[in-house]
Amino acid sequence: MSPREARVLAVALALTGLHVLDDATLHREPGTTVADNLTGAGALLAVLAVSAAVFPRLRAGAQATLALLLGLLALVLGVLHLVEVAAGTGSAWDAVSGTLAVGAALASLAVGTRVLWRTRRRTPGRARRYSRRVLVFVAAVLAFYVVVLPLLLAVGFVHKPRQPVEVADLGRPHEEVSFETSDGLRLSGWYVPSENGAAVIAFPGRKSAVPHARMLAEHGYGVLLLDMRGNGESEGAPNPFGWGSARDLRAGLDYLETRDDLRDGAVGGLGLSVGGELLLETASGDPRLTAVVSEGAGYRTLHEYRLEDGLANLVSTPQSAIIFGALRVLSPESPPEPLDRLVPRISPRAIFLIEAGHGQGGETLNPLYFERAGDPKEHWLIPEASHTGGLEARPGKYERRVVGFFDRYLLGGAPDPS
Repeated sequence: MSPREARVLAVALALTGLHVLDDATLHREPGTTVADNLTGAGALLAVLAVSAAVFPRLRAGAQATLALLLGLLALVLGVLHLVEVAAGTGSAWDAVSGTLAVGAALASLAVGTRVLWRTRRRTPGRARRYSRRVLVFVAAVLAFYVVVLPLLLAVGFVHKPRQPVEVADLGRPHEEVSFETSDGLRLSGWYVPSENGAAVIAFPGRKSAVPHARMLAEHGYGVLLLDMRGNGESEGAPNPFGWGSARDLRAGLDYLETRDDLRDGAVGGLGLSVGGELLLETASGDPRLTAVVSEGAGYRTLHEYRLEDGLANLVSTPQSAIIFGALRVLSPESPPEPLDRLVPRISPRAIFLIEAGHGQGGETLNPLYFERAGDPKEHWLIPEASHTGGLEARPGKYERRVVGFFDRYLLGGAPDPS
């Protein structure tokens, strides 16, 4: 490598390191502390430092590969910041920091590409030359898919851009609410006051569950729509599998206990995807959740991922192991106890598991969760539905079954006619 290329890469690594350090300290996620970010940021900074130290000692091919990988890392970090700025939830500093990270990424990628091109082998014989290149290309693709891509996904997951909270029609007037979790995060949401003495937490967030909240509000239920930590206007660091967010739901239950429009024991939950998983987790240890509808629950730990059968699952297990392992290092939260061990603890409170025929993320585990749960319980497979698309696929029957479920267990209504 030429001295000029070495200097360019050194500057790119320094800029990437400053971006990581700033993201973990001066401009960290609201409500988080430096200590929360110490492990994840420390791991990324260690990777950059070790890379800078070993880089001059590597052969040209390894140097090019390392420069390209570091460039991809910086690109992910920078682009995520710029996406947040474009969405209107990022600050002016996010625009500066993201731009610098993208610049560092482009410099690293340029160095890696240049070294790779300049030091390419000119092996005698066309057949031998091209067969070698094909083998190298195949090996590179496999390594990227099995190792590099999962690591980049994990980095992206814990830096997921916030999306703005949009105005929504919930069918009845709602109140802006906020309250604090047991670990000191301020959460934000909306509450539609109850007309029938019961309420349902629709989770997660104030976007995907709006149609479901409107459906429940039209039947007189109070509805609490709550931004999960690290999302919307709630403080905290994001986590795609909701690690630690059971505390958000417990804080929501604490808030509902202060309401004078609710009867004791008349609180349920309706969760979509990760929201369903978190409501099941919370119900397993908190008796204040009397009834839970979980639509699209799947896996959020490696243990749960490995419960799924099939060749595709077996082949992608190493990839998932890297994702979950990297998340354990990069996230301030620890993985929760698996759902197959939690759902038996919910009984005698009621659960209703809804599964889509075209689901995702381990949704085919719902029959297993149903089998391990105690009574009362229900399971409904909607063959034509996509992930969390039950209301859209069968609006009439979905409303009858879900509202009927809450009527039975929160209001003491008639038995299920189906």
